[in-house]
Amino acid sequence: MVCIYCSGETRVTNSRLQKRSNQTWRRRKCLTCQGLFTSLEQVDLTSSILFIKAKTATEPFQRDILFISVYEACKHRKQAVADAKALTDTIIGRLLGKVSEASVSRGDVISVTAEVLKRFDKAAATHYTAYHRL
Repeated sequence: MVCIYCSGETRVTNSRLQKRSNQTWRRRKCLTCQGLFTSLEQVDLTSSILFIKAKTATEPFQRDILFISVYEACKHRKQAVADAKALTDTIIGRLLGKVSEASVSRGDVISVTAEVLKRFDKAAATHYTAYHRL
């Protein structure tokens, strides 16, 4: 990776896996200007996982669509955006365990999302399941 200050080469000085968000946190130091900065690396789900809508219809998995549906279910909460972001990260973490042959089915997404929402907020789970049926 290049330095954000001078475009020089960088070296990783510290690296930690963020299990909850499935990201890697890295502290980098520029070899030219000695600048320090942090980077977050995460998997691009759009290019690596297919979402199976129906038996014949597939499309790239889109985190944003999942986030919006979770946000809609959590709208009644004071911190709906922050809650939806954290819940989406949790749901994706659980979905990655169900991915087979680089694809995830609509049913898996709905069931995992409903389960996570039910543990977090029963009203949000009820709202979600009313609009997303298997």
